[in-house]
Amino acid sequence: MTTFDQAAATTLLQTVFASWVRDLDLSVERIETDSAVLRMRFSDKLCRDNGVVCGQALMSLADTAMVFAVSAAAGGYLPMTTVDQTVHFLKPAKGTDLLAEAHVVRIGRTMAFGSVEIRPVNDSNPVALAQTAYALMRESK
Repeated sequence: MTTFDQAAATTLLQTVFASWVRDLDLSVERIETDSAVLRMRFSDKLCRDNGVVCGQALMSLADTAMVFAVSAAAGGYLPMTTVDQTVHFLKPAKGTDLLAEAHVVRIGRTMAFGSVEIRPVNDSNPVALAQTAYALMRESK
């Protein structure tokens, strides 16, 4: 098994994702055996008219963070597609960078399941929680 580390994660962020995901201004904060933490820098362009970061940005952050956690658990990037994502928005995110901490709950040959907590940088109370499922597109042998 290969190692999926900070350098591999940073390269993945710049090469695999759609350009609009890169426009979210994400950075990889930490990669561990089966988890990842991504930061989304605050920007007014991510906000609704009331200054609250929109749900679409939060969902994209959660989805992207989980790709990194699954890659860490698999020992390297695997092409995958989101099968399901359920997000609970707990409180508004306003005027702060956000951290998404993604953990793999279970990974198999064809599916991976995970959970993501999104919280402001200087606050331990989450703004959103996500449960996710991904189909893994491993090469056939």
